[in-house]
Amino acid sequence: MRKVAAWIVTAAFALVVYLLLVLWSGSIGLWSSSELIAGGVLSALVGLVAGRLLWERGGWRMLQPHRWLLFLFYLIGPFFLAMARANLDVAYRVITGRVRPGIVRFNPGLRTDLARTVLANSITLTPGTLTVDVDDESGEFYVHWINVKREEPRPEDVCGPFPTWARRIAE
Repeated sequence: MRKVAAWIVTAAFALVVYLLLVLWSGSIGLWSSSELIAGGVLSALVGLVAGRLLWERGGWRMLQPHRWLLFLFYLIGPFFLAMARANLDVAYRVITGRVRPGIVRFNPGLRTDLARTVLANSITLTPGTLTVDVDDESGEFYVHWINVKREEPRPEDVCGPFPTWARRIAE
């Protein structure tokens, strides 16, 4: 029953957001019939896909405005800086040939799927690292890293402040 409620509420929220985005884009009235149909179909799909992520362990937590502000600050600040540094580091390693690639394992201690998704995507979007797998039971990440410094790295060695920010945003 909870999954159905999560799906319905998520789909309704997605429909409201969609309708606000296409407000007055039709030639007659507020919305055309094709916009309403497209909004209903897209909202149902969003509800099916994102309903579980939005509602696990905490209900409305990702609908809280301060979490969106934190996420925006994270993207503009720490994530952008880490990406800029990683681009320079990868360029340096390509030019000099100083590469020690390998797959490392670490546990950032994240509890929710959404926090793990934020971290996995942040790692993958940063040049020189790629999230290969995440163990659902233990929460361990397997990451291909261009410059393995230690066999058992700490999360900060591989992805800097990303786990702390994922925890702030999604847990």
